[in-house]
Amino acid sequence: MYSYFFIGVAGVGMSAIAQYLSGRGVEVRGSDRQFGEFLAGNCEKPRVMEQLEECGIKCFAQDGSGISADLSAVVVSTAIEDTNPDLKRAKELGVPVMHRSEMLAKISKEAKTIAVSGTSGKSTVTAMIYHILQYAGLQPSVMTGAGLVNLQKEGKIGNAVSGSGEWLVVEADESDGTLVRYEPEVGLILNVDKDHKEMSELQEIFGKFRSNILNNGKTLIVNDAHPLAKPFSQDRHNDFGTESYVGVQGIDFRTEGPSIIFRCRHNNELVKFTVPLPGRHNMENALAATAAALQAGVSLRTCADALSTFPGVFRRHQILGTFNGVTLVDDFAHNPAKISASIKSAQSFTAGRVLAWFQPHGFGPTRFLRNDLVEFINKALRNPGVTQAAADSTCDKSAAVSSGNAASGEQTAENCAADSMYFSEIYYAGGTVVRDISAGDLANDLVALGSDAVYIENRDECAAAMVKAAQPGDTILLMGARDPSLEKFAQSVQKLLEAK
Repeated sequence: MYSYFFIGVAGVGMSAIAQYLSGRGVEVRGSDRQFGEFLAGNCEKPRVMEQLEECGIKCFAQDGSGISADLSAVVVSTAIEDTNPDLKRAKELGVPVMHRSEMLAKISKEAKTIAVSGTSGKSTVTAMIYHILQYAGLQPSVMTGAGLVNLQKEGKIGNAVSGSGEWLVVEADESDGTLVRYEPEVGLILNVDKDHKEMSELQEIFGKFRSNILNNGKTLIVNDAHPLAKPFSQDRHNDFGTESYVGVQGIDFRTEGPSIIFRCRHNNELVKFTVPLPGRHNMENALAATAAALQAGVSLRTCADALSTFPGVFRRHQILGTFNGVTLVDDFAHNPAKISASIKSAQSFTAGRVLAWFQPHGFGPTRFLRNDLVEFINKALRNPGVTQAAADSTCDKSAAVSSGNAASGEQTAENCAADSMYFSEIYYAGGTVVRDISAGDLANDLVALGSDAVYIENRDECAAAMVKAAQPGDTILLMGARDPSLEKFAQSVQKLLEAK
């Protein structure tokens, strides 16, 4: 019997694989730094530790105590350093070490796998495909990078299910280059945008992924509506988009509150789709999921019926509710394309202004993406000072840029039809970094372009300023990634709105 030990098992990518394997009857153990804090009596038991144990996964402190010579392998992510006590102990005992992507690739070869790749939308599309296949009675498995809301409501982590059917749906990550290891039955390329790597490197990675699929005689599905993804196409009939020549075409798009409505054409069949998510990009996501489900033998009508009940994904433009007339949205958006799409989605159902907040993560990524972030955000914000010269006389477009002074953010578009962009300081996860950039630099860049941008270093003070500025009909949009406290931050903003 196989037995595996996951170092950093509480991480979203690692926990998904661990849960899947445990559900297949494999012995799984794992460690995480936060488990050690609990076992040492320094904190309450982490909820994720309880959830993993409920799945039959044994949890240890990250001190080497859980490593034994009888393990089939120790599984690590790119974040695990050579100095990690568990990894050092595994090497001392001669236990094989696998990267998580190697394990995921191994699993994908043993099942009929649908692998979803792209720089944006992977978690949503993966969840949509799983939802359609489950709705169709195929009992699929899934491993993804974000929790499915309906599974979380059952008390689960929500990022993995080990089903009894033959299909496995996985989110295939390009950020560390490991996408090249996957050889799925069906592979999707949703888009190719600058994110973790330069475009030339990304194109090479997606090109290898494409070759792996086609060389094995499998099916590749590409988003023909995305100019940088389109060249990877092999068969337009498998692809999705808005052009008439693709196999899965979306037409007649419109919005209705926080939902989207469109028609989908496939093989001369035309079916109306209503999806309870905002934004044109979610039509592309729904088309992608439909194209994949068709390959699994699901009918177009069943795809539409399933997606009309799609419950959403944790922190993927998740509408938390409307409080005293202000809608609150929490989103994982963190690269230029995702942030732009999230702002535009909020605009589609907001009667008033969008007050968007972004906490960048990592000094290196922020430095790498600075110009693109500013360009995409500036284009996404509704800015009468730029688009309507006549509005200049009635709308003061000067932005308040401060360092920790909440009062300076009070004037941000309170009496102006323009959207506003708020920033708090870059999230620092630890390690050696060069701190030569600040989120305030992004705000200053946007101000120079005429956008309404506010930098308040402390995010709690920034939240107070946003809530004070918000009026009935406005939407507060929270964006950021990697920081595990962002969910609690959204809850704190909700409390401020409820008390407003």
